[in-house]
Amino acid sequence: MNEPEVVKALGALAQETRLKLFRLLVVAGPDGLNPGQMAERLEVAPTGLSFHLKELSHAGLVSAERDGRNLIYRAEFQAMDQLLGFLTAECCQGKGCQVSKNR
Repeated sequence: MNEPEVVKALGALAQETRLKLFRLLVVAGPDGLNPGQMAERLEVAPTGLSFHLKELSHAGLVSAERDGRNLIYRAEFQAMDQLLGFLTAECCQGKGCQVSKNR
């Protein structure tokens, strides 16, 4: 993952509803959720949900697959892992990190 991709992903997550939506999809795992399930659980209007899903999709953090008449959205775990890897690369100068409880 390069810096422009990281900025795009972080920008997509830097909004409360989208962050909750992404975390909901992470918890759902590979089974994913349909828009109705997500809207109900997050108490978000379908039009708002569609906007937030589009932003997460453009950032490469979620994908959609048609299942009959429904769309099933899933978190893109590989993209999430790449984002986390970018953020933690060379952490503590490549040494094992041990955060002190006193800090």
